[in-house]
Amino acid sequence: MEKTTYNFKEVMSKPERLAPGHRMCAGCGGTITVRTVLRALEEGDKAVIGNATGCLEVSSFMYPYTAYEDSYIHNAFENAGATLSGVETAYHVLKKKGKIKDNFKFITFGGDGGTYDIGFQSLSGAMERGHDMVYVCYDNGAYMNTGTQRSSATPQYADTTTTPAGKVSAGKVQIRKDLAAIMAEHHIPYVGQSTFTSNFKDLYTKAQKAIYTPGAAFLNVMSPCPRGWGYEPSEVMNICKLAVDTCYWPMFEVIEGRWILNYEPKNKLPIEDFLRPQRRFKHLFKKENEELIGKFQEEIDKQWEELKNKCN
Repeated sequence: MEKTTYNFKEVMSKPERLAPGHRMCAGCGGTITVRTVLRALEEGDKAVIGNATGCLEVSSFMYPYTAYEDSYIHNAFENAGATLSGVETAYHVLKKKGKIKDNFKFITFGGDGGTYDIGFQSLSGAMERGHDMVYVCYDNGAYMNTGTQRSSATPQYADTTTTPAGKVSAGKVQIRKDLAAIMAEHHIPYVGQSTFTSNFKDLYTKAQKAIYTPGAAFLNVMSPCPRGWGYEPSEVMNICKLAVDTCYWPMFEVIEGRWILNYEPKNKLPIEDFLRPQRRFKHLFKKENEELIGKFQEEIDKQWEELKNKCN
């Protein structure tokens, strides 16, 4: 299912499927991701929501209460993909036997720690088997729930509690993993990468495609964390816009193996515009580390050209 246009007022008037009163931080990208993705569900469709252990889980679920209006399953860090693939399989069996009449969609959320790292095996298995489900990674670039430790989604040179920047270190040494590209190599029907820009049209339309495309789908959503990244909560939308306009976080989708670039900035901004507002990169602006910004820029430019080649 693909919709290229929609009525913004109508979409924003849909009932919320994530109830207020949860304990997520102000300016948290994870909450924005969940609300936007769930808003893409059509009225009348029910959903089973899976949730890997992480910030989102501990803040939106306190037994026996959850902030979700739909059926909700909290599972361990490592098995979100396996849990929802099992529920999806059981649903189709019961529907075939006539024991379930309602239409259900299956969506699971996990942070980058539970997606890129600890839960990668079960995610890969679910995607390879082709279960009719959507896995959404709210990528905040570290293990934020347990103290901002580095993950394989953490960008190069970021200051975390396990890659501290100081006299002997300039932060994380390694380049971040490109998980969306890895998911595309599973030959699934739909992969999308997005974040929060403008009126959320890009994320909303990609969520709708992911939910209503038959088969396995994966969404990777950059979801900034004010505590771990070190920005003012009110700046979350500006941080996302800078990530896109510097090409740090390109907006693209892969539909049945075809790569599509959704946005190309008219004036590509230098990477320091994205780095400067974040406390985790403040050490890069010291005189002795200035060359590292140049190396960061080189890597971003390289990845951007590679992506454009794939999309062409």
